[in-house]
Amino acid sequence: MTKIAIFGVGLIGGSLALCFKGKPGITVVGHSVRESSAAKYVERGVVDYATTSLREAAEGADFIFLCVPVGSLEQYVNDLSQLDLKPGCIITDVGSTKASVAASARQARLGEAVFIGGHPMAGSERSGVEAASLYLFENAFYVLTPEAGTPQSYIDKLTDLLAYTKAHIVHVRPDEHDEIVGAISHLPHIIAVALVNLVRGYSENNSLYAVLAAGGFRDITRIASSEPVVWRDILVNNRTVLLQLLSEWQAGTSAFIDMLQNENGDAIEQAFKESGQFRSQLPERRKGMIHSVYECYIDVPDHPGIIGHVATELGNDTINLSNIQIIESREDVPGVLRLSFRTQEDLDRAVRKLGEIGYSVHF
Repeated sequence: MTKIAIFGVGLIGGSLALCFKGKPGITVVGHSVRESSAAKYVERGVVDYATTSLREAAEGADFIFLCVPVGSLEQYVNDLSQLDLKPGCIITDVGSTKASVAASARQARLGEAVFIGGHPMAGSERSGVEAASLYLFENAFYVLTPEAGTPQSYIDKLTDLLAYTKAHIVHVRPDEHDEIVGAISHLPHIIAVALVNLVRGYSENNSLYAVLAAGGFRDITRIASSEPVVWRDILVNNRTVLLQLLSEWQAGTSAFIDMLQNENGDAIEQAFKESGQFRSQLPERRKGMIHSVYECYIDVPDHPGIIGHVATELGNDTINLSNIQIIESREDVPGVLRLSFRTQEDLDRAVRKLGEIGYSVHF
């Protein structure tokens, strides 16, 4: 029997548990420091059993998944090093940074256990074990960051287990991982936060900034609403990479300052052309570091029951509507509804259905 221990059975840990639970010869154990959380894991059927004992969960495990915040990873690695782990046990994590936890694992005395860093590039706007899904990782990238000296047999063993997630497994060095995600995820979060706070400052003296920032501005800066404590730990942990990226970002903004000061329209046009060409080559329907948003807008008349009608029509076709928001609704103008879905497939089906029943759909 293969024992898999998962520390931190939230969105990611719970989704991993669901991928493994019930498979032939596998037992999934959940761990939480809180008795109430451990009980909830079992009640929801996410794990086979749960415990608040670190030792009980870890000892005898063939695989250990650390699905705890980045700021807690080092402590968990150190705690595990004090236990009598099963020879050949594979310890992995799901953190957004990899170099620091890899360094901690090198320094810790893990005996005959092996550490292989991991990072599933999938997530949700929801959190907690309640948001766990068997399909969270499907078609997403799952990055593994084994050290240079890690035996290939261990890498293959973890890769084979992760086949249950239906994710695309990618192998990179820990430092290379941090450089890449720093550029495509961590830096964009910093830019979004800085931009929103800039406009927030302006809006203190002029409320029109906040009023007119609806729609596109709100959409392109949505990652500025990410969990503050989580992102505090991620950014501090990857600070060396981010300091270099921010320096290069400053150089890029300085180039735009020069273009504007010199009224260099050709250079501005070229910058937009080059960025557009590169962006058009990026995959559209693959899960990545920043979660995709599957939304559309519809114009609706200001009639009683219109929201219920839309929701009912979609529900009758088993289309999963995750959120609905009223953007505008006044007697003198049509209302606008923002409809959000969890998958591209649901969005595509909703667009067809809404068109069939006479709604004007736009994006």
